[in-house]
Amino acid sequence: MHANRSLVSPTSHPKLEAALHDKLRRRNVTGGSLGQLEPLALRIGLMQRSLRPRFVEPQLLVFASDHGIAVDGLAEPDTRQTHDMVADLLGGRLPLSVFARIQQLELAVVDCGVAANLHSHDRLLMRKIAHGTRNSRVTAAMSVEQAHAAMRAGMELGNKLRGNCSIFAGLGVGAHESAALVISRLADCPIRDLMLAGPEMPREELTRRLKIVHGAQARHREVVDPIEVLAAFGGFEVAVMAGVMLMASSRRHLLVIDGMAACAALMVASRIAPPVTDYCVFCRSHPHRGLDQALNLFRASALLELGMHSQDGTGSALAWPMIRCAAALLTEVGEGEDPGPSDPTPLDDLTVEDDEEPDPDRGFGGRAMY
Repeated sequence: MHANRSLVSPTSHPKLEAALHDKLRRRNVTGGSLGQLEPLALRIGLMQRSLRPRFVEPQLLVFASDHGIAVDGLAEPDTRQTHDMVADLLGGRLPLSVFARIQQLELAVVDCGVAANLHSHDRLLMRKIAHGTRNSRVTAAMSVEQAHAAMRAGMELGNKLRGNCSIFAGLGVGAHESAALVISRLADCPIRDLMLAGPEMPREELTRRLKIVHGAQARHREVVDPIEVLAAFGGFEVAVMAGVMLMASSRRHLLVIDGMAACAALMVASRIAPPVTDYCVFCRSHPHRGLDQALNLFRASALLELGMHSQDGTGSALAWPMIRCAAALLTEVGEGEDPGPSDPTPLDDLTVEDDEEPDPDRGFGGRAMY
């Protein structure tokens, strides 16, 4: 293979896309149009390179970490600590836990950098890089070496994932601000647009928060390289998520992106391997206006808009039946209907490179990434 070829392959396949369109059109003759479910079905078919896509063993991954910038007083006085939120999630005391169980999503929490030492749990994956990042307003949130280590940990995790669909969500005090700093720098967009919660947000509160994040931006004003931006602003959960996204998309998994931290991770991953966004659909679990802007940067919208204000990942768990139904438009065969082929290879011969498995130690593009 060429030394500069990314192992995250674009999903574009004109002949397969035409065949998928034809299959959906024939379904419309008897069932009528199903609106936005149809383009979603088409994208899933292209992701899996199949005329009859199926999902197996879907994973719901919540990446947890603490953020040094939170010491500047970003959190409200009654905000629960990160380790308490992890305990509630693993203990089944959050709606996300219930919805995941009902939808048969395999829930796991990944400790990427929680400040406290968490108790062992069969659904807790330990990938702790350090006990929280440093304050990015004072120094780099993490070293470049730690950023590399976190992304490697994510790639190794992504290489071991079962199934072919993963939901990504972040958790941690200060996570929104850290993610906003990453997105703002990599997308070159005003950070105010990412920090404004909504029209009801008190002006003095917005001003106070902007002062903190502007201080972090000024401290690292020259940083533009994606990994260096990640190191400058954090967080560990963003770095690990980005690594998982790169490896999972190289294996043609569907990536469900939920929340600001997941958007920041995708922004980092897309700077390394741009086709990773071909494998993404977006959900949301809260109405923060900054998330509107983050989604706009990807030219995306959430599958469901329910006006929730809940833990990231909750919206994805609720949207999961819609995603399954989109695939079922192509997979489930009506009585007396010809199922047709499932393998698109007869449409256009695939190369050996399309099926090549990436090596987490070699990174992407056939060269060492770290």
